[in-house]
Amino acid sequence: MEPFIRHEGIAAPLPIDNVDTDAIIPSREMSRVSRRGLGRALFANWRYLAPYDPTPDPDFVLNQPPFDAATLLVAGSNFGCGSSREHAVWSLADFGIRVIIAPSFGAIFESNCWGNGILPLRLRADVVAQLLTATAKGLFAVDLEACTLAAPGLETLHLEVPARRRSDLMAGADAIDQTLAEHAAIATARARRNSLIPWAVPKIGDTP
Repeated sequence: MEPFIRHEGIAAPLPIDNVDTDAIIPSREMSRVSRRGLGRALFANWRYLAPYDPTPDPDFVLNQPPFDAATLLVAGSNFGCGSSREHAVWSLADFGIRVIIAPSFGAIFESNCWGNGILPLRLRADVVAQLLTATAKGLFAVDLEACTLAAPGLETLHLEVPARRRSDLMAGADAIDQTLAEHAAIATARARRNSLIPWAVPKIGDTP
């Protein structure tokens, strides 16, 4: 997973509440097992004129310059609600989104963001409203090391980011990396368990 320290980019406005994961990536677009290429399917029902028709809808924000090159998304409340499909986050990441700003998120979607290198920022609704306006004025800059967000025409915001999530994202550590970092503790716990209940330890040649 790519580490996240600082990021500057175009922020696209999507002021819609309750955008669910089926809107982020329709189920018909989830046939592939690879994460690569899923960016094409992001918001497929909104980005294209019809299902299976690659013609872009010019009215959708991510088809409009400069937002077609957005790497940040400023969204409405409860973004990523609905099903738990991780493809929703994969499609955002493959499109190039590194930061999503919203007043609230679907819980599983938010957790999936952390695990896939996307920074989900919960900010007050009035602050998000100001940021939506600022998307038309220039680049946004997020500094995770300093926990700040700078947007055109606004004072620099201080971000409240959970310490463990922040350190993992800065290190580019996904769930597997986090588990491997606890290897010594896991080995100690396993050895202690085996000494307490040796009869439960599989032996070579045992029938599964």
